[in-house]
Amino acid sequence: MSQKNSLLSFSAALLFLLSWFGGLVVGELSNDFSECLKFFYEETPPSGFDYTAYQPICQRYKNTYRFASLYHRQHRAPLFSAYILRLADGPRPNTSWMYEPQLAFAGDSPDMRPFGRPVDQNVIESQAVDDDYKHSGFTRGHLTPSFHQEKEDDRNATFTLTNIVPQKKGSNEGPWNTLEKNVLDRFKAFCTGSMQKKRAIKKLQSRKQSRNYDLSDV
Repeated sequence: MSQKNSLLSFSAALLFLLSWFGGLVVGELSNDFSECLKFFYEETPPSGFDYTAYQPICQRYKNTYRFASLYHRQHRAPLFSAYILRLADGPRPNTSWMYEPQLAFAGDSPDMRPFGRPVDQNVIESQAVDDDYKHSGFTRGHLTPSFHQEKEDDRNATFTLTNIVPQKKGSNEGPWNTLEKNVLDRFKAFCTGSMQKKRAIKKLQSRKQSRNYDLSDV
């Protein structure tokens, strides 16, 4: 099998990040990702998790599924996001941060929604909100990167806090940014069409004031 075909055989871009920010979207709540299996390799979500502790979300924007996330309500952060990598046809969008209405209100719209002011208490109690990051010392780290998405609407859809984990600035702008660019460079060099990759982060050490991680690209 050629290197190009080998890379193309990865049929879902799946990014893992262990969530640690316990004090602290667009989408449609799901029981099993059945509505958005196309984002997973061989249409099979990863196993080995206690799914009862997490909420699968088929991330939906403008009535279209854009990627998928497994969200931990108590930790207020996703465990992973799965997506299809395609070359962006434009710049990073300047858009407002959004949230998942169905996490707050079961019968609400499945599409993402920008935060209102003031933020509804049900939203605050159900998921991360913008104020969680202010003066926290953490930046907003994308699991599905904006510039790994082709169309402007796809890129806008990544700016939901159910796709975001807290990262120290040095990590987000340093090794994490380098990893995202390396994946994209490999895609440009060896692939045509779309590509699905698996990226994992292994937590090596966790301290109250310090976080050290081993970044691996699978």
